[in-house]
Amino acid sequence: MSHSGLHYMEVRELARLIATREISPVEVTTAMLERIERLDPTLHSYALVMRDEALASAREAERKVLNGEALGPLHGVPLAVKDLYWCAGSPTAAGTTIHRNFVPTEDATAVKRLRDAGAIVLGKLQLTEGAFATHHPEIAEPVNPWHPGHWAGASSSGSGVATAAGLCYASLGTDTGGSIRFPSAANGLTGIKPTWGRVSRHGVFALGASLDHPGPMARSAADASLLLGAIAGHDPLDPTSLPEARLVLPDDAHDLGGLRIGIDAEWNSNGTDDVIVHALARVVEVVKSLGAQVEEVRVPDVRTVVDEWQVNCGVEVAVAHADTYPRLAAHYGPALTRLIEIGRETSGMAYQQVLLNRAALRGKINRLMSGIDLLIVPMQPFAAPTHEQLGALAQDPELNARLIQFTAPFNSSGHPAIALPCGLTQGGLPIGFQFVAAHGAEALLCRAGMAYQKASDWHRLHPAL
Repeated sequence: MSHSGLHYMEVRELARLIATREISPVEVTTAMLERIERLDPTLHSYALVMRDEALASAREAERKVLNGEALGPLHGVPLAVKDLYWCAGSPTAAGTTIHRNFVPTEDATAVKRLRDAGAIVLGKLQLTEGAFATHHPEIAEPVNPWHPGHWAGASSSGSGVATAAGLCYASLGTDTGGSIRFPSAANGLTGIKPTWGRVSRHGVFALGASLDHPGPMARSAADASLLLGAIAGHDPLDPTSLPEARLVLPDDAHDLGGLRIGIDAEWNSNGTDDVIVHALARVVEVVKSLGAQVEEVRVPDVRTVVDEWQVNCGVEVAVAHADTYPRLAAHYGPALTRLIEIGRETSGMAYQQVLLNRAALRGKINRLMSGIDLLIVPMQPFAAPTHEQLGALAQDPELNARLIQFTAPFNSSGHPAIALPCGLTQGGLPIGFQFVAAHGAEALLCRAGMAYQKASDWHRLHPAL
């Protein structure tokens, strides 16, 4: 089979070709490794390419196909994971220099579940330092494949770049304040931030434990749904994981009939670039055409919780790094250093007030979601920001609060969201939006994402590489 266009094929289509023996796992893995070797020296999306291990896994996947033992819709499909996830026998640096020689002896639960589903792990994808705002000064930052002058998203930057550039078929990221959704917007991808606890955090380096949401990033809602279905479910190794053993997700969706979808036009347009506001108006027309009832709602005031996100995350990251900071403080970059210091300087009383404010917001969002099925929200106020626009992000709390105003509230509340591409800027760069749902309603998000993508083609656009 010709390899032309193979790298942008959707997971479901590739899996069908593998299952029917029209292409072999070894053939597709080799092609993907060759593409990584050719393009990634410029894009810097991979922290580590696990070439030998990937090829060995591909040979085993091929053996099972030939023996009629295929494991399901991810069997033989080459994926990659953010370098926060443990992979047994491979270094997991978490975007730092201090952990570059840490080699776990077991897979993260989410990685193990991908492997159990037959997926092939190509390697570890680069991220910002410790999964906070900016990359470590000694590590090459992943490059947006649509335009190198623009932000690739954070913190799952490598996951966004590799998936968009056709250097893996889908990937795992994590989202603490927007870190699946930002790179999905920047790279024209679909990403799912699940309900907190839906995906095990065992074997995933923590940024802010109660804010961290592991989840999938892909080139379509159908593919993201496949990955989420594989990795979700209770894990005895993570006692905070939700009790459901398995998440049942739809295989397909064509309409949104019977759904009530809320939109707070005033909140959505608060400091938001016009191109995003106009794109959201088109989203509303699409969901109406799919049978949904759209209602004007009022989102509760999130400003206090957004302003306090750094304090909340700072305390938790200070705990996560207690073994290495301040002992190895000289090896930390400026952004993560500042965040840890915020946490170390916060009093117990101040932190308790943060937690009370967060719990109150969770209750208010629960009340809002009790009257609707989905909420339409921008991903960020800036459309395809340049590096210069976000240059002060690490040191400017006000800029950081503006950036996360539409994402962090749902990390703090734990509500699930799906990020979907919905347009292009005048310069041809992707922009996106998110559907938010009630706790536990990932199946509804996947249905909405798949139906929306039946009526739109934004997710089928790719960077010219």
